[in-house]
Amino acid sequence: MFHHSSKLQYQVRVDKPSPAFAKYLQQAIGGVEGEIRVAMQYFFQAMGARGDSKYRDMLMMTATEELSHIEFLGHAVALNLEGAPVEVQDEAAKDPVVHAILGGMNPRHILSSGLSAMPVNANGVPFDMSHVYATGNLAADMMANATAESGGRVLASRLYNMTDDAGMKDMLSFLIARDTMHQQQWLAVIEELGGWEKALPIPNSTPEEHEATEHSYYFLNTSLDEPTPEGRWTSGPSLDGRGTFSKKDKPEPLGQKPDLGKAKPKSGTQTEQQ
Repeated sequence: MFHHSSKLQYQVRVDKPSPAFAKYLQQAIGGVEGEIRVAMQYFFQAMGARGDSKYRDMLMMTATEELSHIEFLGHAVALNLEGAPVEVQDEAAKDPVVHAILGGMNPRHILSSGLSAMPVNANGVPFDMSHVYATGNLAADMMANATAESGGRVLASRLYNMTDDAGMKDMLSFLIARDTMHQQQWLAVIEELGGWEKALPIPNSTPEEHEATEHSYYFLNTSLDEPTPEGRWTSGPSLDGRGTFSKKDKPEPLGQKPDLGKAKPKSGTQTEQQ
């Protein structure tokens, strides 16, 4: 069960409405880096969480916070659309079509939503849930969540740099801060599970005899004309403490040349294939 307050999680103020910026804000709502994505990702992870109930509770609480972000971002979109032309004749002398449409406004903010937010990205493409990752493995989900929050913070930082509106900068600074916290909390779960050495490899419950460990820790250089890029991943102990990194330059293939043989009769192939 969810409860709702009539007040937004954070104040939204737009000093100078910008229909073009409303379009950009849509990415933070319905883009792959946006709030719909993380709200649904944490929600489905919470519903599938097994083990210590505190992780389910944390996921559900953060999922509902992300719903709050959708709400105030949607309000920000609507406020930025204030004053946008509803008809071509509204401001014909000022050429509103060139000003609003060619200037970057999403026409669907007029045609489909009546000057309000939509569950779409900046290109008007609806969010389809294909980037919701919920594996049922706590460590895998925490790593996916840290990545999701990293992408969200990149987006919020870019939006911050795209506007001169003090109210929008204030709202985005709040989102940047919450993205920082969410990155930290997901990584804190990894630490609480024992850190990289205990959590990795994922799933750490896979028996070692199921793994061809002779192939577990070498970096494969598949380039014909570039040397191996030397780094932490080419030498020294692995992060899980189970092996030592090494490298293989121009490795020989281990498999066979694929040959499917003749095609079956009545399979719709040419006679020469059969």
